[in-house]
Amino acid sequence: MSTPVTYEFGKAFIFKRIRPGIRRFFLKAGYDDVPYSFFGWLFFITAAITALAYIIVFYPIISAYQTGSIFVITFLSWILVQGALITLAIIYLYFDLNIRIYRRTKELEKILPDYLQMVSANLKGGMSFEKSLWNAIKPEFGIISKEISIVYKKVMTGNDLTEALREFTEKYDSPILRRSFDLIISEVETGGKVSHIVDKVIENINKTKQLAQEMSAATLSYIIFIGAIVIVIAPALFALSYQLLTIMIGFSAKLSTINASAIPITFAALQISPNDFRTFSIGALIVIALFSSMIVSIIEKGDIQGGLRYIPMFLVSSIIVYIILMKVLEMLFRGIVIT
Repeated sequence: MSTPVTYEFGKAFIFKRIRPGIRRFFLKAGYDDVPYSFFGWLFFITAAITALAYIIVFYPIISAYQTGSIFVITFLSWILVQGALITLAIIYLYFDLNIRIYRRTKELEKILPDYLQMVSANLKGGMSFEKSLWNAIKPEFGIISKEISIVYKKVMTGNDLTEALREFTEKYDSPILRRSFDLIISEVETGGKVSHIVDKVIENINKTKQLAQEMSAATLSYIIFIGAIVIVIAPALFALSYQLLTIMIGFSAKLSTINASAIPITFAALQISPNDFRTFSIGALIVIALFSSMIVSIIEKGDIQGGLRYIPMFLVSSIIVYIILMKVLEMLFRGIVIT
C-alpha cells in the first residue's frame, strides 16, 4: 500500500545519483517506476522489529549498566540490528528482481521470432519499417509488445527510431535480442531490403534455439550424474560416516575403560562429537546442493541464473534422503555394540 509518507520517506533514503540506475534496474524487471513506498515501509517495519528485539532481548541485559553505557549500547545495537535487517531485505529484493529479469529475458527471446515473423509479413505487404513494428504489436506477444510500445512513444516525441530500438535492446542482457536488432538497424540505415534480413534473423534465431536444445539433450547424462551425487551419493556417504563415527566412539570409550595391565596400549576417547558431525553434514549438503544447481544450470542453459530453480529440489531431496538413511543405517548398525 502506497502512502505519501512512505513514498517520500523511501525516496529520501535513495541518493539522487543512484536513482537512474535503480530505475533502469526496475524497468528491466517490468516495473514502470521505482517503488519508493516499498523502501519507506521497509524502514518502518525494520524499525518496529528492531524496537521489539531491543525491548525483549537487549534491554534486560543492559538495564543494570550505567546510563551512559546504556545509551551507547542502545545506539549501536539499534544501528546494527536495523542495518542488518535492511541489508538482508535489499539482498533478497536484488536476487528476486534478478530472477524476474532473467525470466522476462527468456520469455522475450522465446516470442521474438514470432514477433519478427509478423514484422516481416507487414514489410512484404508494403508497409514501412516503422509501421511494420507498430502493426505487429499484439497482446499475445506480451513483453515485446510493451517494449515496442515504449519505443513507439519515444519516436512520437521526437527521438530517432534506431536510437530508441538500441535503448530497448540494451535494457536486457540478451545477445540474441541485441544482435538481431543490430543487424536489422544496420540494414535500415543502409536502405537495404529489410524484409530479407528479418527473415534471415528469424532463421538464425530458430537454428540457435534448436542447437541449444540439442546441446541440452546431449548433456543430460551429466545432469543425471550430478543429480545422483547430490540426492543419493553424498547423503549416503555422510549418513554412513556418522554411523561409523558413533561405532568408533563406542569402541574407544569401551577400550579406554579396560585395565592398562590387560592391554599395554592406551586408547584415548575420540574428540569428535556426533552432533557436530551431523551439523557439519547438513551444512555440507546445503553447499553441495547450491553449487551443484549452478553447475547443472551452466551445463544445461549456459548461465547460473537458470539453475536457481534446482536449489530447492536438490536441497530438500538431499536432506530428506540423508534423514531417511540415518534412520535406516541406525537400525542396521544397532547390533554392533561392545558389551
